[in-house]
Amino acid sequence: MDVKDSMVVVTGGGAGIGAALVDLLVAGGAAAILVSDRDLSAAEQVAARHAGGAARVIARQADMTSGEDIDRLVAFAERTFGHIDILCSNAGIMTTGGVELPAGDWDRAWRINLMAHVHAARAALPLMVRRGRGHFVNIVSAAGMLTAPGAGPYSVTKHAAVGLAEWMAITYGDQGIGVSLVCPGAVQTGMLAASLADGNEGVRRVAATSAVLDAVSVARAIVEGVIADRFLITPHEDTLPNTQRKWNDPDRWIRGMRAFLRTAA
Repeated sequence: MDVKDSMVVVTGGGAGIGAALVDLLVAGGAAAILVSDRDLSAAEQVAARHAGGAARVIARQADMTSGEDIDRLVAFAERTFGHIDILCSNAGIMTTGGVELPAGDWDRAWRINLMAHVHAARAALPLMVRRGRGHFVNIVSAAGMLTAPGAGPYSVTKHAAVGLAEWMAITYGDQGIGVSLVCPGAVQTGMLAASLADGNEGVRRVAATSAVLDAVSVARAIVEGVIADRFLITPHEDTLPNTQRKWNDPDRWIRGMRAFLRTAA
């Protein structure tokens, strides 16, 4: 999917990977971008960077956990731009802990890490299928392919989000719909900083033993992957080899992760 002259929606675009993605899409020649965020002022600041440029960049408030908000967002983009070529679904929350956490924490992780992507697909897929063209960019996490030590709800819901993207690609690929699953490792964002401040020792170890990329590098990998129509986009070089080692010998990999956690402790 060529980003030049495309009509794009970027959710969670007020900061981090989403904001960097808006900037690179503008640089790549996108015709129009609807940047949304739960924090409207953050989305407006990103849009303001491109005021007066060739691309039309509009800010809109939306809560990705609300199906009604996403329906309204997609409807607004269709009315304003005429259609949506690319929908970048970018939402995530890290929760430190595991099965001992209250049900509310697990529910919040499900609503943000998985259902946000479901809401986006439910709203935009019928319109794209009708046109016979469209591309979803589901920004998930390497934790969906591997795991995030010390963050049970995050790991489980990201695995589910990987499964959703695979299912979408299989189910709708013959109807002109592209899907890109983005699985970055540690990225210099507010979520990583908050996890470290929360004392998540597993995340600290991951950040200390593997590359921590900046948001622009991840966004660049996403744009290149979308242009190449790639399903799996792994900005960190070690994600795919580690996943292959995991499934070549799952028992050995689990023993290694246990040792990793013991070292972290």
